[in-house]
Amino acid sequence: MLQRADELLGPALRNETDSGAVDIDDAVLVDATLGLGGHAEHFLSTYPRMRFIGLDRDTEALRLTGDRLSRFADRITLVHSRYDELPAALEDAGLARTDSVRAILFDLGVSSMQLDEGDRGFAYSIDAPLDMRMDQSTGQTAADILNTYSHGELARILKDYGEERFAGRVASEIVRRRAQQPFDTSARLVELIYDAIPAATRRTGGHPAKRTFQALRVEVNRELDSLRTAVPAALDALEIGGRVVFMSYQSLEDRVVKQELAPRTASRTPRGLPVELPGMGPEFRLLTRGAEKATDEEIEVNPRSAPVRMRAAERIARRSAA
Repeated sequence: MLQRADELLGPALRNETDSGAVDIDDAVLVDATLGLGGHAEHFLSTYPRMRFIGLDRDTEALRLTGDRLSRFADRITLVHSRYDELPAALEDAGLARTDSVRAILFDLGVSSMQLDEGDRGFAYSIDAPLDMRMDQSTGQTAADILNTYSHGELARILKDYGEERFAGRVASEIVRRRAQQPFDTSARLVELIYDAIPAATRRTGGHPAKRTFQALRVEVNRELDSLRTAVPAALDALEIGGRVVFMSYQSLEDRVVKQELAPRTASRTPRGLPVELPGMGPEFRLLTRGAEKATDEEIEVNPRSAPVRMRAAERIARRSAA
């Protein structure tokens, strides 16, 4: 949804004048999920006066994207950081005011690079070490979780993060089989899931391992906790007229974004008053009607865009202290 992201963020990077649109000098765009830099390359090419700050927790992605964007070296700053560390990342990037960003983009979930690299353990179709860390320099792996979490903890994350109907059954099988041999690669886990989930269910709803792998990835990377911190931090970083776009690939992510946006787009003026109280009006306005989806044409070209849900908002005011 690159073109749609541009349509939504572009007005924050340009001023409309009598003679047409003019780029804002040194307008800052933050890509909080840099990946391989596809969005970054487009925006840097389209807005030649723009300054770009890219965040990613994956050191390999930063290295590859740094090479890809080398021709824009004088306008970019790449930061090894999680998106819930956004304020500190902006300071590290030398931004004088961390509430003066014009545009922010979140392209959530696992990147194409991580899916395509078989040895990362994200893909259930490839037998690989059960790692699943977006930042391989720190933290526990998916194997650590499978081999150490209690039955109750495993069932909880499978149900909450994977929306797995048979979370208890899968958790029981994990506990039983790890007692015989600890989990280290994905093939045994996929085999276990096939055995634990009823055949009738396996025939519908896509690959039966999808939900378990999603749950493990979310737990390994603390994705939802990070997102709950990152969304308000991103909103706080925008100046008036600044815009933010969120692209979610699972209902859990989209729900967090929706919940965090709701209070910032609502008035705090008590109901029944005939006028809006000063400083109590909405801080943001929504730019999308609900969550937008990829078009059929885009899905045909890029099947991985099928689950995307896009939401966007613009800062229209700053609230006074409550």
